[in-house]
Order: sequence, then structure tokens, then C-alpha cells
Amino acid sequence: MTRTRIKICGFTREADVDAAFAAGADALGFVLYEKSARHVSLARAAELIARLPPFVTPVLLFVNATADEVRAAVDTIPHAVLQFHGDEDPAACEDPGRPYIRALRMAEGVDLLDFAARFHKSQALLLDAHVEGYGGGGKVFDWSQIPPSVPLPVVLSGGLSPVNVTDGVLGVRPWAVDVSSGVEVGKGIKDAVLMRRFCQAVRDADDRIAAGLSS
Repeated sequence: MTRTRIKICGFTREADVDAAFAAGADALGFVLYEKSARHVSLARAAELIARLPPFVTPVLLFVNATADEVRAAVDTIPHAVLQFHGDEDPAACEDPGRPYIRALRMAEGVDLLDFAARFHKSQALLLDAHVEGYGGGGKVFDWSQIPPSVPLPVVLSGGLSPVNVTDGVLGVRPWAVDVSSGVEVGKGIKDAVLMRRFCQAVRDADDRIAAGLSS
């Protein structure tokens, strides 16, 4: 049994960064997509990431960024994991030469196993709800769409909150969970209490799994 990793995404403020790793988050995400309400510039992301202690992983989120934009981010924050959330093909994800996570919006008819085969060099697949735009919609998708034998680690995303993440961990058994709007009081404004509750709910699910309880 390995514990479920926790990623919280969409940071814009120093206090929220500090509260997230204090709550127990393993990874923090920073959105470099200009059309997102949670967008931060690369320089701002670097400032916030500089606050992270050892062993807390920064993740840079891109949506259809140019190769030059991705390279600039890698040069500025070389220890970050990359997350591609747009229409990028495998070559675009692999070109920076950095570990990456590939996001997939779980629309009706999506072939997850074929997608996983195409992006087999990805460290994980982040499964999100299919909403207008690219992520951050706070919508839950039908978890039964996830086949039982995905060949890559699964990061469960889409509408998670302190209320439902325990069910998500128990039902899906993902390698990690990802949350953004579910721990916010406004776009890009996190709530320290909600982040603590979210992390604790994940740990409670892990404890139940370890004890042999599935519900």
C-alpha cells in the first residue's frame, strides 16, 4: 500500500502556497495559461515556487503553449514537472526533455487505453471532466469510465473537494488526486481550512484502504 499523493493546483498568492504545503500537499500547480482565471506569469510562478520546501514538487500547467514558451519555463524552473492540458501531441510533450503529466478530458467515447499508449512516456495521466475550456470547471465525471487496468499512474481530477475525495480514492484507487476549485473561496484564492480538510480526507481514505475497508 502506497499513500495517495495530493496535488493542489492554481496558486496565485504566497499565503496559499505556505498553507498548502503545511496542510500536506505533495505537489503544487501553477497555471501558465493566459486565458485561465488562475493564470500567473512565469516570473510570478518562479517567485511562488521559491517558497516551497524540499520534496514538495512544483508543477507547471500549459495549454497549447509554444515550444519557446515551454523551453523558457524549463530554463527558469528546471526542477518543475510539466503538465500538458491542451491538444499537445506526444512529440510536443517530450520535446522539453522533462518529466511530464498528460491531462485527458473524459468526454463520452474517449478511448483512455489508446490515449495512454500514445503518451506512454508520460509519468501519469491526469483525468479531468470535459468542460468548456481547459480544466478548472469544478465538474465531476463518471468515474466508472476509467478502465481497471490503465497502464500509467492515474491522477484523479475534476470536481474533487473535501466532501467527495474520500469516495474518489476508495472507488478509483488513483496514484494521486488533484484539486483546484474544491479548496477555493474564489478563482485562484485558496482556503487554508479547506486544503487541510481535503488532505485529511485523502489520508482517511488511505487509512480505510490499509485497514481493508472499501466503503
